[in-house]
Amino acid sequence: MIKNFLKKIYYKTSKTKTERKTLQKIDLFKEKYEKFIININNSLKEKKELNFLHSGPVGDLIYSLAIIQKISKTHKCNFFVNVNKKFTYEYYRHNGEGYLISKRIFDFTLPLLKEQKFLNIVKNYENEKIDINLDLFRELPWNNTFTSQRWYFHIIGEHEDLSLPYINVTDHLKLKNKIVIQRSFRFRNIYINYKFLNNFKDLLFIGIKDEYDDLKKQVPNLEWYDPKSFYETAQIIKSSRFFIGNSSSCYSIAEGLKVPRLLEASPDYPVVQPIGKDAFDFYFQPHFEKWFNHLYKKTK
Repeated sequence: MIKNFLKKIYYKTSKTKTERKTLQKIDLFKEKYEKFIININNSLKEKKELNFLHSGPVGDLIYSLAIIQKISKTHKCNFFVNVNKKFTYEYYRHNGEGYLISKRIFDFTLPLLKEQKFLNIVKNYENEKIDINLDLFRELPWNNTFTSQRWYFHIIGEHEDLSLPYINVTDHLKLKNKIVIQRSFRFRNIYINYKFLNNFKDLLFIGIKDEYDDLKKQVPNLEWYDPKSFYETAQIIKSSRFFIGNSSSCYSIAEGLKVPRLLEASPDYPVVQPIGKDAFDFYFQPHFEKWFNHLYKKTK
């Protein structure tokens, strides 16, 4: 009897808290963000040329290209990158000097962006008038733990078939048919390891040196290559036998290219998901080895 009474109090209190939080979210959206969504919707209807803004990091920036490619079929699309915007939260071992995208990383990324023919102008943001601020995905009163590309779908109100490529590059002239790997220090899956790869050859790591040195402890036969830009990174991934990585800029490139790929899925922040043909993610060791062997046989 007492237990049921306490349960009723708990549910009543919880419901009140839930309702209060819901009303706060609605008020915040109407006061601060609804006008931006309405303006974006109107810009799509009324304008033939659109200015997009993104502050990074690179992986998030690349995921936005899927919907911009779709919009470019009916609009001229200009892409402005807000360089040196500081992180407002902790981002473990990010190499951007405390910025979402630093000038150094922007320069490293620019050749890849300029190669995308659906982007009319690509440059550093210098207070140009913006029609579609893609940074809204960080601010909106929502839970954004859903597929990254769809953040921008819901901001813009358009959809695209995510099984289709949205990055285009030429093949790499020298590095071909490698099993290409990149494993950042962020978003790692604590339940898996890479030691079984010692039984295989032609393993090429393309992340930063510290990341390479760390993985080489598990995979001594791992080779390392330092690309000159994200454009060359994309060329190497496109020319690979297949790609392996956790959530990172390199995985976002592999996803955009739609090469055969394996994702070391993050149990803590599952916003990145493989979509399309020959694309698999894994949480546990037997499945990592299973899907690796599958792609290894399929790509012979």
